[in-house]
Amino acid sequence: MGSLYYAGLLMLAVIAGAVVPFQSAINANLTRGLGHPLWATLASLLVSVLVLLPIILALRLPLPSLGFISKAPLWMWTGGAFGVVFISLALVLLPKLGASGFIALALAGQVVASLLLDHLGWFGLVQQQVTLPRLFGALLLIAGVVLIQFGDSMGKALAAAG
Repeated sequence: MGSLYYAGLLMLAVIAGAVVPFQSAINANLTRGLGHPLWATLASLLVSVLVLLPIILALRLPLPSLGFISKAPLWMWTGGAFGVVFISLALVLLPKLGASGFIALALAGQVVASLLLDHLGWFGLVQQQVTLPRLFGALLLIAGVVLIQFGDSMGKALAAAG
């Protein structure tokens, strides 16, 4: 894999992460308009389908194999449920924690879960042991989360004590 190609993949991953707070903030406003986070979650997912279907049709993608659909293990169909959990919790928590607080805490959860998934090699992932450098990196990210969420109050408390 060429370095320019790899840099492009890294940039796409950054973009994927960058759209999450926008989605969450927009959907939080939708919640207020629709009256409940679950209605906003449903609306968000329906819009996802409405955006995705024309793209699939324009690309003339072949229909999935019915054989795969009938034989796929149940866990392969749970991704949408995780999406509902994330979107719904974002709608409830983002207005209370702020965009940076919610996203930082969500990122901490993603890092911890990712280390576990990699370590165990679940869902067909390449197994990557939790090493000291990887653990230290996760701890640094979590320390950043603490500073983002509580840094101002910690600074005020230190200033008041001094």
